[in-house]
Amino acid sequence: MSQESNSRICPVEYAGGLDNSFRRLLQDPRKILKPYIQKGMTVLDMGCGPGFFSIEIANMLAGSGKVISADMQDGMLEKVQRKIRGTELEQTISIHKCESDRIGLSEKVDFVLLFYMVHEVPDQVKLFTELKSILKPAGKIYIIEPKFHVPKSAFELMTAKIKSLGFEITESPKVFFSRTVLLTIKN
Repeated sequence: MSQESNSRICPVEYAGGLDNSFRRLLQDPRKILKPYIQKGMTVLDMGCGPGFFSIEIANMLAGSGKVISADMQDGMLEKVQRKIRGTELEQTISIHKCESDRIGLSEKVDFVLLFYMVHEVPDQVKLFTELKSILKPAGKIYIIEPKFHVPKSAFELMTAKIKSLGFEITESPKVFFSRTVLLTIKN
């Protein structure tokens, strides 16, 4: 959703810090997502990085459903591809390269995970307008942003913009050192 050379984007060289056992202790994907992921869902892991969440979501789907691992950096997508190559996860995880200014998906999704990436997107209104167009009527969007990058005032401004686009906040789950909201499309 922004240019790969943009300094706001976490570079591929730092991917190891995004996918390690220490992080799993602090931000266990299964604990964070268990209440929201159900078998048969189509889940978009937007800004998937090296696949830290994508792999666990695919395991939670247990062969029923689909994970779309989306990122704009080829290097991140290659890391996901290497992890799943030759495994059963290849049947569940689909790799999708976003364009610099749009996601570029038409497939409808049940759930969108935006983990520590919304603050990297220069045009958040455009992002959420596009997400709204692919979200199924009962679908959910889970935004998790880092407190160390996103001040409370910036997070509140972002959520106000999103609400003005026709979303409503249904929950603010607790995630270690993060600001969170769970969204649905307002009826």
